[in-house]
Amino acid sequence: MRTTERLVLRPFRESDLEPWAALNADPEVTQYLGPPMSREDSDRTARVINAFYEAQGFGFLAVERRSDGVFLGACGLSKEQWYPDDLEIGWRLAREYWGHGYATEAAASWLEHGFATMGLPRIIAVTDSPNERSIAVMRRLGMTFDHEAVLEDDGVPFDATVYSLTADAWRRVV
Repeated sequence: MRTTERLVLRPFRESDLEPWAALNADPEVTQYLGPPMSREDSDRTARVINAFYEAQGFGFLAVERRSDGVFLGACGLSKEQWYPDDLEIGWRLAREYWGHGYATEAAASWLEHGFATMGLPRIIAVTDSPNERSIAVMRRLGMTFDHEAVLEDDGVPFDATVYSLTADAWRRVV
């Protein structure tokens, strides 16, 4: 579990599954993430995320607002198939919580964990090229454009934009 000024980053709880499924079923939230998920797939994803975190000590954890305990979404570090030598920072919040700085705050906490605790040399972020909202978060985190690529997710190709941040660059801005 990690905390920030406004957030708690923690494993998923049973009470998170309904709002997690709702955001995973929202076509606007999943616009750049693939098709909306069924409740069964969403629940399974939360279980897999928790098991990975338990085994590895990092992952894509639930994001809770400290002031009232409201579930906002998820954020964290993951290892993805397209760049197996790097950890990727990512976030997914319910639409009503966009625009409040929660994604940036949660991701900044994970960057600190990745660089200061895990000793990572570099962390990347990957999004569909038209996803300007995520690219804006990447820039607010101090990440810089790395490259563009055509990647595949479940056999479906997409135009990706990759940003990165090195440990040295992170230390200069914190």
